[in-house]
Amino acid sequence: MAAPTHTVTEMLAEWSDSGDREALDKLIPIVCEELRRQAARYLQRERPGHTLQTTALVHEAYVRLIDQAGVRWQNRAHFFGIAAEMMRRILVDHARKRRATKRGGDALKLTLNEALNASGERNLDLIAVDEALTKLAAVDQQQAWVVELRFFGGLNVEETAEVLSISARTVKRDWSVAKAWIRRELRAA
Repeated sequence: MAAPTHTVTEMLAEWSDSGDREALDKLIPIVCEELRRQAARYLQRERPGHTLQTTALVHEAYVRLIDQAGVRWQNRAHFFGIAAEMMRRILVDHARKRRATKRGGDALKLTLNEALNASGERNLDLIAVDEALTKLAAVDQQQAWVVELRFFGGLNVEETAEVLSISARTVKRDWSVAKAWIRRELRAA
């Protein structure tokens, strides 16, 4: 079972503030388990036979997280929000390499949950989702972060509000508007 949020937040602060190796050593088993769950959620949406395994995705994301120099981790939600973004980027890079290898062949598919898909289940191209999110960020960065943290990071409304320092009501509004915007973009693509 994961440690309480305040404990993870305290360990993150000790590690990022003073480089406390002992705090990092205590933190690793806790965050690795949570990262595994996060990676498993991502990979459940992937096509059958996907070549990237949960452990490889966790290791790649973990290495990128640990290499973050000078980051002041606000809290557990901030850390796992950034982890979600890194995992998404790793999967998009993997999809692009696969697409390039196949010279435009089958794109990596991702089933976007019903939160972004009001009309039922539909397979979507992960690269198209990433492109839609990038376009949304150009229009409204906050809404893009809400999608990143809620959908890809698995954070709830309150955790998302905490990471972004906005109200839960604003998160709900941005989430609703962003879902509609992304649906429209994906239909147009």
